[in-house]
Amino acid sequence: MAENQKCTFRTSIGGQALIEGILMRGPEKQAIVVRDQEGNLVEKVEELRFIKDRYPILGVPLIRGTVNFLDSMINGVKALMYSADFYPEEEAAQPSKFEQWLEKHLSSKKLEGAVITLAVALGVGMSIFLFMILPTLLTGGILHFFPGFPMWGRNLVEGLLKIVIFLLYLIFCSKQKDIYRVFQYHGAEHKTIFCYEAGLPLTVENVRLQTRHHPRCGTSFLFVVICVSILISSVVFGIWPITNAWLRAAAHLILLPLVVGITYEFNRWVGRHAQENLIAKILTAPGMWMQNFTTNEPDDSMIACAIRSLELVLPSEKGKDAW
Repeated sequence: MAENQKCTFRTSIGGQALIEGILMRGPEKQAIVVRDQEGNLVEKVEELRFIKDRYPILGVPLIRGTVNFLDSMINGVKALMYSADFYPEEEAAQPSKFEQWLEKHLSSKKLEGAVITLAVALGVGMSIFLFMILPTLLTGGILHFFPGFPMWGRNLVEGLLKIVIFLLYLIFCSKQKDIYRVFQYHGAEHKTIFCYEAGLPLTVENVRLQTRHHPRCGTSFLFVVICVSILISSVVFGIWPITNAWLRAAAHLILLPLVVGITYEFNRWVGRHAQENLIAKILTAPGMWMQNFTTNEPDDSMIACAIRSLELVLPSEKGKDAW
């Protein structure tokens, strides 16, 4: 059987690698499948409720990108916490006074909500700092010694630093032993979705033959966010030249919802056309290449986990998940 079969259609189903498991999200349900320490698959399925159904304006193009990004972050953190419960640390550390205070004054549900909110805020904040604020501050520091440096050159240096920092971050993560297996599950998720899109039976043998690089991957999404940020900021700073590093950083934050919104729409387009459209293939090539750092070849047990998680979110009506 040939690798990289032509897709019969594009699915909207997407996933996320967890600790010894996978989260799959379909049009009606999301499923978490984790392999516990005894080797058994533990399943958790939830019906989905979309905020755009209550507030239709949040489903409008450009706006829905930021909404869906935050929603995926929240659900991703919840799923990670759930999977981590199956692999507790061998020696639990004594809770700090702050942790004891939280447990005393907050219910378990409120405490979980507070932890998730903090984790999402830290995750988003760290990403913004590393890939947007830090390159701006570094560029400002370097070019402080070159006061006559042209604006187009400043934009170029800042953009290159964003890409370099992002690439170094991916390389650093890929070298961590604890992350290696998570990235194997990431590869299993991609392979399983490709197998399903190719119209092949969901078997370990069929999934194993698929590629582990998918155009709708979160790695590609983040890379495109950076590229779109570079393009938009170059236009904005070309019209309104800003050299102060802190003002430029503030401008990046203001522009971020627009950047995420454009990236989301781009991601939808390439997800639909990346297999047959030459322009889409060229535009997605850098992000696909970077998935070499965030996906690894899975073993058969990981593939079986991915298959089960996908099966649990298949829609009741065939074709309802079409992209």
